[in-house]
Amino acid sequence: MSRIEQTFTALKEQGKTGLVTFITAGDPGPELTVPLLHALVAGGADVLELGVPFSDPMAEGPVIQRACERALAFGVSMTDVLNYVREFRRTNQHTPIVLMGYANPIERMGQKEFVRQAKAAGADGAIVVDYPPEECADFAAEMKANGLDLIFLLAPTSTVERIRQVARHGGGFSYYVSLKGVTGAGSIDTADVARRVAAIREHVDLPIGVGFGIRDAEPAKSVAAVADAVVIGSRIIQELENTPKEQGPQAVQAFVAGIRTALDAR
Repeated sequence: MSRIEQTFTALKEQGKTGLVTFITAGDPGPELTVPLLHALVAGGADVLELGVPFSDPMAEGPVIQRACERALAFGVSMTDVLNYVREFRRTNQHTPIVLMGYANPIERMGQKEFVRQAKAAGADGAIVVDYPPEECADFAAEMKANGLDLIFLLAPTSTVERIRQVARHGGGFSYYVSLKGVTGAGSIDTADVARRVAAIREHVDLPIGVGFGIRDAEPAKSVAAVADAVVIGSRIIQELENTPKEQGPQAVQAFVAGIRTALDAR
């Protein structure tokens, strides 16, 4: 059982909703990535998504695009990202880390080499936005053979066949994108999310996390009523943008703690 599976099993046993948090590796500075990961955990995050900086992050809104630009300006590479994971693992062996990004850096490294290095560093899975499930059965199998989960996105426009493909190849959890748009855009229609999540559950046995558009405690609580986890990314990046750099970890921990408290009080 992977660390991600263990985490969601424990959350279910405790009757809790998972909190999945995202930051971009190297933003707002390379020296802050590992402290920020620890701050997220201290605030109550159950699963960490660590964004791999990319020059054309097609699913991201302007907030995460800016984070990628800042990280790339520091020269942060896939190798750096894996080193951050390795450093985090020196003192935290239990919190799952999911690498989130795009196909190009993986293809450049080579799929098998990426899987090898991700496993060696201590990562637990990956979300690759532009790897559709029908085109990456071999990559999914390679991940699974090495104890890593390949997590797929599902959207309001996903067909039943696409959902079934995710059920065949996905692991860890399924990530439902609550909006027709990019990260951080718009607000969530929780009634629609409830309908969509129920439809996904007819075909997918994995836990379901919901993200894209959860900005504060109220929508997080609403989504928690129907999902196994809520995913927050852009709002955390904004917190970093609006905070003096050296105070970033404390600000992020406080923000996440507020979400955790709201989820636990639901």
